[in-house]
Amino acid sequence: MTETTVSQLDERVLGRRWTVRLDAAGRGSAAVRVSCSRPSCAVQRLPSAAAGRAAAVAHLTAHLRAAPTPRVDVYCACRAEGCHAHLRPDDRHERAEPWRCGGAVVLAVVTDRGGRWWRAMECCSRCAAAAPGAKIVATAPTPDTTATAPPAGVRAAADRPSTAAGGNPRFSHRSSAAAGPQEVPTPRSAPTRSRPRHGKIAQRVIPYDLRPVALRDELIELGDLFRAYQQRTEPDLAQLAELHTRKARAFTTWAEVTGDTRLRLDAQRAEQAATAARLQHQQRTGRSADSTQPAVTRLLTGPAQWEHARSVLAHVTGHTPLPGPEARLLVMMLTLRTAHTGSGNLVGQDLTSLGLTDPENLVEQLTDCGWLGIPGTAGDVLASRPESPTPITVPSLVPHPDHPGPLTFGKKMRPKISGWAQKVVSEKKLRKTRATAGTRLLALMLATRTSADGRLGPCGQGIGPESLASWCAVGPGELQHLVDQLTRADWLTEAVVTDTHLTGRLTERVLPLTCPLT
Repeated sequence: MTETTVSQLDERVLGRRWTVRLDAAGRGSAAVRVSCSRPSCAVQRLPSAAAGRAAAVAHLTAHLRAAPTPRVDVYCACRAEGCHAHLRPDDRHERAEPWRCGGAVVLAVVTDRGGRWWRAMECCSRCAAAAPGAKIVATAPTPDTTATAPPAGVRAAADRPSTAAGGNPRFSHRSSAAAGPQEVPTPRSAPTRSRPRHGKIAQRVIPYDLRPVALRDELIELGDLFRAYQQRTEPDLAQLAELHTRKARAFTTWAEVTGDTRLRLDAQRAEQAATAARLQHQQRTGRSADSTQPAVTRLLTGPAQWEHARSVLAHVTGHTPLPGPEARLLVMMLTLRTAHTGSGNLVGQDLTSLGLTDPENLVEQLTDCGWLGIPGTAGDVLASRPESPTPITVPSLVPHPDHPGPLTFGKKMRPKISGWAQKVVSEKKLRKTRATAGTRLLALMLATRTSADGRLGPCGQGIGPESLASWCAVGPGELQHLVDQLTRADWLTEAVVTDTHLTGRLTERVLPLTCPLT
C-alpha cells in the first residue's frame, strides 16, 4: 500500500477556498451586504435579503465558471477546520489526520441551512461526501499511471515510504500507484429535524405542547390568515369580521385550557373587533356581513362624508335669509359651491337644472339682502357658460383668523358633497315628473335619514313629520303631497304619513345616493 506522510501533505499546495457571505447592512434596515473572501471582490449592498441571496449565488456561480479544473496535487482545504472525515467521532479534539482523506480531488460547494454563507473549496471526495449538503461541481482528472515499469531495484526503492514531495495526490485508500480512476462518493444529505409546527398569533407564541392539537392547529392557521390579510391591498371587512370571530372562539378555548385570564380578555377584544368590522361592512355596503344580496356602492362612501352632508343640511336650515322652499333649495346649492373658502363659480345651467319658478328673481333677492355677492347682474349669472363661469361670494362662509367658518370640512371634501347634492336634486325621474323644490328638498333630507337598507329613520322607526316640513319650508299639511310626488318618481315605497311619523323605505335604485345613519 502506498502511504503519504504528514510532511508530504504539508509540502503540497493547500486547496483553494473562498466564501461568499450575506450579512445585515445595519440596524433598522432591511438592506444586506454581500461580501467575498477574495480580495479583488468588492462588497455589494442590496435592498432586501431575497435580492442579497440572488446576488450571492450569482457571484459564487461566476467564480465557479471561471475557476480551473481541480488540481490533482493539492491537499484538502478543509483539513485545518476539522471536518467529519478528518476527525474521528470518538475524539474530535485531536489534530486533523491527513491519512483519513481519500478519493479524487473535487471542487465542492457547501452552504449553511439559513442561507447566510456559501463556501467553495478543493478537497478530496471523502471529505466532500462527509459534509452535509455538499455539492460537487467538478472532479480532477485521473493522472496517467501507465508508464513503463522501472527496474527491480528502482521498484524496491519505490515500495519504501518516501518523504519527498509527490507530484500527484496519494491517499491511504489506494492499493498501488497504478490504481484506476476513482469514483466520487455520493455526498451525504443534510439531516432533517422533525419539530412541531411553529406558530404565532397576536404577538403570542403558540406552545408546542398545547392540547388539544385541534386548538393548536386552529391558532396557527388563524395567525397565518391574519398575516395574509395584512398584505391585502384592499380591505375585506366581511372576511376580517369572520377572522375576529374565529379568534374570539379560539382564545376562549385557550383560556379555559390554560386558565390564563389575559387570554379571556383578548377573546373579548376580538369579539368587539368582529362587531365593529361587521358594522363598518354594513355601513359601506348596505348589507350585513353574511348577506348574499349584492352590495350597494354609494356615491359618498364613508361615515365621515355622511356626517358632513348632514351638517350642511343643518346649517342651511338655520341660515336661509328668504322664506319658501325654492329659496332654501337655491341657498343649499350655493352654500355647497362656496363652503370651503366662501367663494366659488356658478353657471346658468346650475340654476336652471333646479326647476325653480323664477331663478333670476331669487338671485337678485339674495344679492339685495347681502347674503350673496356677484360681480354683475343676476341675468349675467344665468347667461354664463361653463367656459366663462361667474365668480360668487357668500360672506357668511368666508373663514377668518379667529373664526374658521361654520363648515369645517376640507377642500377635497367640498366637491364630493356638492356633487352628491346635485345628483339628488337633479335625479332623472325627479326631472321627468317636474318635482317641485319642496319635493327635491325632501329627497335630500330622506337620503340622509335612512338605515343601511333604506328604511326611513333610525333603525327604520320613521321620521317626525314636523322636522321634515320645517326642513322643506312647507306647512305640515303639504308633506303628504311631497311624499306622493316622491312615490310617483320611484323614490319611496311603502310610505305612510301619520301624525307622529313618516315610515317607509327608499327604493333600491336610489340607495347609492343615501347617507345611512350610523
